[in-house]
Amino acid sequence: MPVGRSGWAIAAGYAGLFSLIILPAPLALLLSVVAAFHLKAHPELHGWGRVIFGLLMGVVGTVVLVLAFFT
Repeated sequence: MPVGRSGWAIAAGYAGLFSLIILPAPLALLLSVVAAFHLKAHPELHGWGRVIFGLLMGVVGTVVLVLAFFT
């Protein structure tokens, strides 16, 4: 595990990457929110880029999933 990185941020980044498959997109969104709160509580840790990527991909994937479900 990279030193000085939040484990939540790493999980959010990978979940964001897997959200391209659409189904894990809500999980990426949830992990990103948890990671953001964790990084705010521990400012000595890094990983904001992964959190933002996971959040954006989670939102996009979740929107596509909801649109596919209701169409």
